[in-house]
Amino acid sequence: MLKRKKVKPITLRDVTIIDDGKLRKAITAASLGNAMEWFDFGVYGFVAYALGKVFFPGADPSVQMVAALATFSVPFLIRPLGGLFFGMLGDKYGRQKILAITIVIMSISTFCIGLIPSYDTIGIWAPILLLICKMAQGFSVGGEYTGASIFVAEYSPDRKRGFMGSWLDFGSIAGFVLGAGVVVLISTIVGEENFLDWGWRIPFLYRSAVRDYRALPAPCAGRDSGVPAACR
Repeated sequence: MLKRKKVKPITLRDVTIIDDGKLRKAITAASLGNAMEWFDFGVYGFVAYALGKVFFPGADPSVQMVAALATFSVPFLIRPLGGLFFGMLGDKYGRQKILAITIVIMSISTFCIGLIPSYDTIGIWAPILLLICKMAQGFSVGGEYTGASIFVAEYSPDRKRGFMGSWLDFGSIAGFVLGAGVVVLISTIVGEENFLDWGWRIPFLYRSAVRDYRALPAPCAGRDSGVPAACR
């Protein structure tokens, strides 16, 4: 004889209460934040050939490119540390605050890359400062993507969580594509010589200058059991 299993009743505390308007704002804010982060991150890769000549001028052209791309790879090693660090802070202080902090760090480090003098001006300090800025970028990107993923998951309805989360990757790819378009446009307008001289700095300075932080703090969707970590 089969025994009847007693099932614990579901209460409102087990269900995410969703406001469609707030959900759209949350997804848009997280996706835009992701796009801005990865625009800054990707621009470096698209101007690597110019950075190799600016920061490693004494080397062979092929070595210049390898050195520039090696510097580009460093942030990928730092990202896990950023994810762990900012993930813990997000649990404690709330996703919105930490997401805003990671984007500010990314903005400052990106802006600083655009201001670093060339190797001919300050010598070995040029690539050292570049490396420090790239490490800061990697640290912030690790925290931003981790926080944004959880941020979206905490906002999303139970049956559409995967679909809503996919918008983060859409934002990442959109940021890369936009970065490529901006670099191509600037290099076409100013010409190769001017681009190698000063034009490569424009994408770094431009995105930092026009960044809109107000897009991040979207209104929070509530839960009956209390305020989710994304909202605190």
